[in-house]
Amino acid sequence: MVGVRIWCTKWAGAGRRRSQVGARGESVTGCARRAAGWEGQCSLAAGETVGGVGHDGGVSAQRVELGEFLKARRARVAPGDVGLPAGGRRRTPGLRREELAQLAGVGVTWYTWLEQGRPINASGQVLDAVATTLGLTPVEREHLYRLAEATPVRLPSTSDCASEAVFIEIVNALDPLPAVITNTRFDIIRANRAYNDLFHDWHQLPCIHKNLLWCVITEPSARAQLLNYETEVPYLVGRLRSAYGEHIGDPDWETDLERLRAISPEFAQLWSRHEVAACTPRLRRILNPVAGELDFTVTELAVPAHPDLVLFVETPANEDTRTKLPLTRRQPADQSA
Repeated sequence: MVGVRIWCTKWAGAGRRRSQVGARGESVTGCARRAAGWEGQCSLAAGETVGGVGHDGGVSAQRVELGEFLKARRARVAPGDVGLPAGGRRRTPGLRREELAQLAGVGVTWYTWLEQGRPINASGQVLDAVATTLGLTPVEREHLYRLAEATPVRLPSTSDCASEAVFIEIVNALDPLPAVITNTRFDIIRANRAYNDLFHDWHQLPCIHKNLLWCVITEPSARAQLLNYETEVPYLVGRLRSAYGEHIGDPDWETDLERLRAISPEFAQLWSRHEVAACTPRLRRILNPVAGELDFTVTELAVPAHPDLVLFVETPANEDTRTKLPLTRRQPADQSA
């Protein structure tokens, strides 16, 4: 890759500063300042640009999230995974910043600023090189682009495409299959009776959370009744992290996350991993007090008219579950309430 070099020279005492800008017009403010008079240099590869990175420039919450995500992903790449010798003492796990920058073909200073949350810009080609070096999955790559503001913001869709009444009718029509509509924060918008009946015994008291993730993590009985708890909860947290990239700084999101981290050390630990997950059909295994063990295939369906909504449908994964599903229903008198 052909680099575009930027030289900054400062003469001590005279207060005179010269800057020479590369042919593509990239510029840098206060390139790698030092305490005394110095002559330094930094490099930017084609596609890397810097702007507004002086001491007065603020760091947005989205840029902080980007930096934390890159650090977490860099820490999981062992030197041996990318053909580097594993010898030598390392203060932190994973690749060093300079190693990743070299492998990706980007400037060390530029990448350091990217992790620090500086307001720098990068082309899709440069981000793709970083993503490839980190071995990011497709959903992690999308998450990176979103945090780096390298993808267009999704335009809000018109509500004329569908109404709330239509959603209610669709969810109810799926009965006897358990189904629920949530937003991307997992707040329950609407659930059919089959869904409410299936998960009725999870709550020792009436549910006040009205949130799928909260009900799983904070309810004492959930771990015993969700037989694949150890895989389901990290998946839900990964889906939440993926959606969070579009809601950083949203007061509702930030307050909800702060409360959940305070209540659940388990959630706080999972959230700190910065793992993201793609929408994937998966198996959910439930121990129902009446029907016994039940296996469901959980399918997530997008609602194009409302991008912030998701329809979850639980389909019996085998004939045994299909046969026992009616046993999960409550008495007709209760259903009519």
